Amino acid sequence: MLDRRFIRENPDTVRAAARVKGVDLDVDGILLLDRSVRALQHTLDTAQRERRELAGGFKAAGEAERERLRERSGVLDERLRQTREELERASAHLRDLLLRTPNIPWSGAPVGPDEAANTVIRVWGERPAFDFTPVDHVELAEKRGWAEFERARNASGERAYALAGDLVLLERAVHSYALDLLASRDFRLLSVPSLVKRDALVGTGFLPGHGEEIYQLPGDDLYLAGTAEVALVGLHSGEMLSLRDLPLRYAGISPCFRREVGSAGRDVRGLLRVHQFEKVEQFVICVADEAESARWHAELLGTAEHVLQSLGLAYEVVECATGDMGLGKFRMNDINTWFPSLERFRETHSCSTLHDWQARRANIRYKDADGRVRFAHTLNNTAVATPRLLAAITENFQTADHHVRVPKVLRPYLGDREII
Repeated sequence: MLDRRFIRENPDTVRAAARVKGVDLDVDGILLLDRSVRALQHTLDTAQRERRELAGGFKAAGEAERERLRERSGVLDERLRQTREELERASAHLRDLLLRTPNIPWSGAPVGPDEAANTVIRVWGERPAFDFTPVDHVELAEKRGWAEFERARNASGERAYALAGDLVLLERAVHSYALDLLASRDFRLLSVPSLVKRDALVGTGFLPGHGEEIYQLPGDDLYLAGTAEVALVGLHSGEMLSLRDLPLRYAGISPCFRREVGSAGRDVRGLLRVHQFEKVEQFVICVADEAESARWHAELLGTAEHVLQSLGLAYEVVECATGDMGLGKFRMNDINTWFPSLERFRETHSCSTLHDWQARRANIRYKDADGRVRFAHTLNNTAVATPRLLAAITENFQTADHHVRVPKVLRPYLGDREII
């Protein structure tokens, strides 16, 4: 959410942001409602001040004057009631429009309607060269008894899976490695709930606008979150943070759920696009300073690259286009990892800077060194997300006899096994 004053003073900038992000936004309607809300608030404040003055003069007034004051007070009470109702309706409408207002994208972001406009900014690692015919992760898992796909679909429908045997242990190893790495970098480890309230999704920016992607439990008025970021924002919603505690660094681990509406027919095979997955999420709340945000963006991105480099997986980093980065992002970099079966890179990480767009929605504030109340900046990036990363590991490190070489950094978590 953007500051109303910023929108008033920079309407063309907001219009341009909506245009390059592909957002249908009525900026003139926002400005009109903003004027109406401010006028109604002025009317309310004036009427309340007059009401207090009348109440103050009542004791000293004679009987005739008191009767006049009663009549005047009754008129003011009705005006106050009507004004409050009008202000409440106008404010609710304005807030709804503000919640749909996009963040201003980074000037270096490629302008384009979707991921086709993304640009590769660097590539790391060597793709594996096999001296045998490799198989994809599904065939490999089925040969080794590492997954139950058909039986999982019988239980849970399409895009379901059940890991088994050594693949379960490999998944645990991947998450343990990521958590240990982040703990060594002074991130606080948090196992967070996946069941969240609507306010948490609104505060994070997933609602309104992405409801079709989110599982809802209407009987409990709860939702299933698609990332630990939702709960991590929600933990501090409405708080006034202490400047001395910033930055807050979290490694949030949780099951994640996404309906994958609109992806029918895409990646239906195996572990690439599933409804339920597990993720360790990097999340930072820092002071409202562009340079500080940029520093943390680089660090979060660097940590994700370190994970892939230490695993020995080839990847590319892309600068995401304005139409691909989403409503609240100032800057977004995806990391795409090499999948031999697809003969291309696929997204495994997404690093985002949101400046104060998210904190304004969730009302996360702090007082700066001068005592001014500021909305904080927030950032997030994947550390690891499985089972997609498991598919990359098994495909890239498979052997001719359908085993998998374990990356060195994961071996301590698997009893120092080199092969599974």
